[in-house]
Amino acid sequence: MTAEAPRGADAPPELIQLLTPEGERVEHPDYDIELTAEEVRSLYRDLVLVRRVDLEAVALQRQGELGLWASLLGQEAAQIGSGRALTDADMAFPTYREHGVAWCRDVDPVKLLGMFRGVNHGGWDPYEHNFHLYTIVIGSQTLHAVGYAMGVQRDGAEAATIVYFGDGATSQGDVNESFIWASVFNAPVVFFCQNNQWAISEPLEKQTRIPLYKRASGFGFPGIRVDGNDVFACLAVTRKALADARSGQGPTLIEAFTYRMGAHTTSDDPTRYRVANELEAWKLKDPIERVKAYLFKNQLADQEFFDKVDAEADALGKDVRRRCLELPDPKPEAMFDHVYGGPHALVDEEREQYLAYLAGFEGGAETGAER
Repeated sequence: MTAEAPRGADAPPELIQLLTPEGERVEHPDYDIELTAEEVRSLYRDLVLVRRVDLEAVALQRQGELGLWASLLGQEAAQIGSGRALTDADMAFPTYREHGVAWCRDVDPVKLLGMFRGVNHGGWDPYEHNFHLYTIVIGSQTLHAVGYAMGVQRDGAEAATIVYFGDGATSQGDVNESFIWASVFNAPVVFFCQNNQWAISEPLEKQTRIPLYKRASGFGFPGIRVDGNDVFACLAVTRKALADARSGQGPTLIEAFTYRMGAHTTSDDPTRYRVANELEAWKLKDPIERVKAYLFKNQLADQEFFDKVDAEADALGKDVRRRCLELPDPKPEAMFDHVYGGPHALVDEEREQYLAYLAGFEGGAETGAER
């Protein structure tokens, strides 16, 4: 089925949809998917728990416990659907908002919070989870993903990469360069653009004159637009694109047409640049509510199940908060660690100078926790 999801005065062209906002299951000849009742319940659980972690992180930032947070509110289906399409061998390259994909790759949410709390530089091993560290520089991860994919291609491995970016990043040179390299070398990479309509305060029409997914044809590979609030469609479309990449058919651009329900980051005030009725219209397309409606209508879950998931979400939120507040402060000189793979004379000299400076204060170079 194709559907329209209006944003403001303009409606986008057709997009792939398998689950309507009302929770009705629809078919598509190219992007259909068979899910068991347990699989649907599992996707619903993912959506609810990831949203709970996100809301807890926003609250922690508002209380001064995090320096910043980039909320995924409203984009859960795009991230969970695509994240659950990955195999263990695939590598994901995120921006700084892919908390749902991190969840799918078994990255502890507290490690994400630690980075925004300023106590680590990422906190997880990318190779342990096949989930790269967060990238703050807009669009640069697309080049990293294509390079990695070309390495996978040369190794003959049955794997693909997926790289996440927003609609604003499509205006960056790095992204367009990565499209060229991926196309010319037929790299096994999926470009996953979460089009949440706003690049901070700039609307989509400031980024492009055509739908973003149509840009792919100019670089020589397919593009597809999917309902980014439909977890079934995101799973089906991403699964096929990854399978195509692994089988040597090259890259695909997926534009997940969704909406950023919250602020760009906690330092942003979206009421200054977008109207309230736009937000209200998108609330009716909530990715969690449509799966809940589907489960109810098809008698695949009862109230006890939903209560159990809600209780698990509350427990998770409390656990994440507690462990976040217990994170130890790093030693001040830790900033000099891991700058290079081995010893470096200049870095060693700067470390000693910094330690001498700290020694001039009461308590010397003690750790923040000791102070």
